[in-house]
Amino acid sequence: MIHAQGNMRTYDRTWEEIESMLDDARTRRRQWQDFYEHAKRVHDKDSMKDAARNAKALEGVEETLRWVLGESGIRDPLD
Repeated sequence: MIHAQGNMRTYDRTWEEIESMLDDARTRRRQWQDFYEHAKRVHDKDSMKDAARNAKALEGVEETLRWVLGESGIRDPLD
């Protein structure tokens, strides 16, 4: 299937691949949260902003993957 933007979609990801990506996103978000706390302790505001932005983005990735996996209680990530 070709998407409106011209990108070919294969739809061949397994549930295991999606779950693995979710685990990876959770791990990376925790790393950014830890980095944020470190930056806060050393008063590095620029690093705090970067870490907060990246942690928040990964939170969105997690929410979307959980929605794709059909977890109960997860609403549409675009709402």
